Amino acid sequence: MADGLGDEQVDGVRIVDAGQLPGRLRRIVRTTRKVLHAAVALDADVYQLHDPELLPAGLELKRQGRRVVFDSHEDVPAQLLAKPYLGWLARRFASGVYGAYERHACRRFDGLLAATPFIRLRLAQLQPHTVDINNYPLLQEFDEEADWSAKALEVCYVGGLSEIRGTRELVRACDLLATPVRLALAGRFAEPAFEQELMRQPGWARISAHGHLDRAGVRQVMRRALAGLVTLHPVVNYLDALPVKMFEYMAAGLPVIASDFPLWRDIVEGNGCGVCVDPRDPAAIAAAIDRFCRHPDEARRMGENGRRAVKARYNWRSEADKLAAFYDAVLARGAPASQVHAFGAGAGPPGHAGP
Repeated sequence: MADGLGDEQVDGVRIVDAGQLPGRLRRIVRTTRKVLHAAVALDADVYQLHDPELLPAGLELKRQGRRVVFDSHEDVPAQLLAKPYLGWLARRFASGVYGAYERHACRRFDGLLAATPFIRLRLAQLQPHTVDINNYPLLQEFDEEADWSAKALEVCYVGGLSEIRGTRELVRACDLLATPVRLALAGRFAEPAFEQELMRQPGWARISAHGHLDRAGVRQVMRRALAGLVTLHPVVNYLDALPVKMFEYMAAGLPVIASDFPLWRDIVEGNGCGVCVDPRDPAAIAAAIDRFCRHPDEARRMGENGRRAVKARYNWRSEADKLAAFYDAVLARGAPASQVHAFGAGAGPPGHAGP
């Protein structure tokens, strides 16, 4: 970890803090060195890295004869090509340089973990020992059946609040609703100015803004909701992503209103657990919300379909088995799990470190 919160132990996992520095450039250069020094001091059997800026640390660990795994949550070369604050030439240059360096590093590591099947297909061309560990929920966090008698006239969105996550369209949709439903937002705004802008919109009168909530608070919001929204914009890193919030809605027995991406459509409409809409169309979002409010029996049926799909397929239990098999192959001699260390600004289980 490099969050400046100090060393700690959580659920039997020892967390070593390398310290936080202000500014992205300092984090890339100086924090990478600090994480490397902390990693060497631990003398682990295998090191798992999941921040792109830690690739140099991974190569240095390999030069020292260590086992190294890179856990990729994003298609970074494609993401760099979509950065709006970079000029066209700068985007192409940054994407090309990072892509070349990533290929150089990944071919030398002992294995690669990918957050989605799409990322796995790309990385498997660099490293044969590549598996996808999908961002599915823990079943034990959603062991209660949805109590529809306790539902409020409310839908919810859980996650970061920003333009590309569709927050502006959600607020605009609230101004177009034909039913007296409210929207519960559980998450932090990325930019205070953006929050202030939305608070001046007419649709804000229909918003219940809870801010950041812990896991218990999120479950309480979902218990009250008639549906869950995940209407992210069609940017490159979202089109093939598997957002954990979508599967958590399903696990909680909520029908899903999701962006109409082909992959998401296959999951949502393929399992009969919600509807897909154009995330840039507030009227379409409002119509989907009104639909579930007017037809609670349909909402309940779709919610039950989603919950069954999570129990059968989209849960962390199956992914944990894949992860254990992956590390058995990396370790070869069966090093104990206590000697596996993950490094990154927010390091954690691969299946639970995404959006």
